[in-house]
Amino acid sequence: MKPLTLYTTLGCHLCEHAEAILDAAQCTYVGVDIAEDLALLERYGVRIPVVKDGNGRELGWPFDTAQLTAFLADS
Repeated sequence: MKPLTLYTTLGCHLCEHAEAILDAAQCTYVGVDIAEDLALLERYGVRIPVVKDGNGRELGWPFDTAQLTAFLADS
């Protein structure tokens, strides 16, 4: 399985919570700071945190462990 992408930004407390959920589920993920890319900032600016799988599917906030597990099972 390819690593997940977590769209995030510095100082986002919701993003920190999402990271904790991903860590607890032992997911491999790469954090991408949207502030470093104008296109990502425009796309995700008010939606972060967002998890994206290798197939391009996205799971937007809010989500919990059960929702993350269901999302990953559908991959």
